[in-house]
Amino acid sequence: MKIRIIGACGSGKSYIARELSKKYGVDYYETDNLVWDRSAENLRYSVEARDAQLEEILDKPSWILEGVHYKWGQESFKRADLIVILRPNRVIGNLRVMTRFIKTRMGLEQANYKQSFKNLYVMIFKWNRGYNREDIHRIIELTDKFSDIRVILKHNKELEPIIEERISKG
Repeated sequence: MKIRIIGACGSGKSYIARELSKKYGVDYYETDNLVWDRSAENLRYSVEARDAQLEEILDKPSWILEGVHYKWGQESFKRADLIVILRPNRVIGNLRVMTRFIKTRMGLEQANYKQSFKNLYVMIFKWNRGYNREDIHRIIELTDKFSDIRVILKHNKELEPIIEERISKG
């Protein structure tokens, strides 16, 4: 099982990747963690290190890879058994971003990075707006050649029955 999940901030990528990982015993990976070296704030891995980490993941017999990155991660689409594009209602996605912000600031949820009001603003008004206006169209176009293994979903809970059906077909 090799699943590539892509969507905007707050689309439910991490949530569904964690749930599928638990249910099927498949390791999941976040593309953010291939870009950002979490040992220091705002420290990026080199392109070579990022690409080497991606290649290491893609060489495994099974994986779940989630993240918004598509320009440098195109090999993940080629090697996936299933490509999942999450497209929830924009308001719901932005509410999830705000909810996550509040929970992490209160210490109720862990985050890979320090949450700030600036980050919150950037996620909603820059990244999500850009994703919904431009990136999603590029992603759909880029994955058109894989339309037989691609699903576009409004809600991440629609994914589990699709996976179950694929497993039952062998």
